[in-house]
Amino acid sequence: MADSNFIDYVKILCRSGKGGAGSRHFHRAKYVPKGGPDGGDGGRGGHIILKGNRHMWTLLPLRYKRHIFATNGQSGGENRSSGKDGEDQIIEVPVGTAVFDAESGEFLCEVTRDEEEIKLLRGGKGGLGNWHFATSTNRAPRYAQPGQPALEKAVVLELKLLGDVGLVGFPNAGKSTLLSAISAAKPKIADYPFTTMEPSLGIVDYRGDRSFVMADIPGIIEGASEGKGLGLRFLRHIERNAVLLFMVPADSDDIKHDYEVLLKELKEFNPELADKSRVLAISKSDMLDDELRAEIAMDLPDDVPAVFISAVTGQGITELKDLLWREINSEDNKNNFSITHRPLDRRHRVEEEDEFIFDQPEIDEDDTENWDDEDWNDEFWDEESSVNPD
Repeated sequence: MADSNFIDYVKILCRSGKGGAGSRHFHRAKYVPKGGPDGGDGGRGGHIILKGNRHMWTLLPLRYKRHIFATNGQSGGENRSSGKDGEDQIIEVPVGTAVFDAESGEFLCEVTRDEEEIKLLRGGKGGLGNWHFATSTNRAPRYAQPGQPALEKAVVLELKLLGDVGLVGFPNAGKSTLLSAISAAKPKIADYPFTTMEPSLGIVDYRGDRSFVMADIPGIIEGASEGKGLGLRFLRHIERNAVLLFMVPADSDDIKHDYEVLLKELKEFNPELADKSRVLAISKSDMLDDELRAEIAMDLPDDVPAVFISAVTGQGITELKDLLWREINSEDNKNNFSITHRPLDRRHRVEEEDEFIFDQPEIDEDDTENWDDEDWNDEFWDEESSVNPD
């Protein structure tokens, strides 16, 4: 995966801007003695903003830009002049990007729509100038508010493909062959395991100019949820699919057992995946006669609809499309479908993406202003959350 342009996992360090300090300036002009306080307010620090971009399909640009810092707000000036706001840093990401706290693994937010903006880290508010604190009994306040400090957080961005149907199966189960047969996608197809090295999407045409999106991921092997094989890297993508299409080849020794192993791996990766709608497709069925097909059908699982297909001859493809369309648009699926995000787990981390050194200057505290804790305006610090979708 080191040479691939498809990057679906990246860890970055973000820091919002510090708010500018309020000014303690007093008005000075000829023939105006005791002009009074006129210190302006400090500018707001820059925000860190995530923005969805439907034209992006990878997190590759962020792989080479790991430190994203917004600028600080400027201090206030004389004549009640406010300082300039810090410049926001907008991070464009593909639609379907989920954000996790790199330290705790907690899910923070996700970008699901084009042009959607989410404030990942809010810039510090600027401090109030001394003219705000002038009263009838204190006409010359010699203090002002410092700016609110910046926020800093290391986050992990995970791209999860947006597809209606997710293909799940062992290596060489015929997933890529099926995707190439019913869509315009051209995944790599060969007769050796793990031919598919990165996920791919295909748009499947249906009756009446309708369509749905199918996602193919690398093959899963037993123990994938514990870090074996390549499927572990990409199991996250099926968390965004409405229907899971399990594919088991007809020449399998025990189709029911293979299906149960696949389902077990999904449950161990994320237990909520078991609640998604499921369909079982018996691939490579062109090698079966009617008698053998009937014998196999008797031993199939009872809790999932099944269909025999062959991507080469086209057998059962129309029936499979009808079944998938019904599952995608069923009332139960619409009512129960939810986008599930399991917290980050050390077994599910990509170590080579995590191992880089944060080398940034320390955040200097504003030591130019004197302000006691008891004098702070409570409303100035009332917004503690760093992630704000507004």
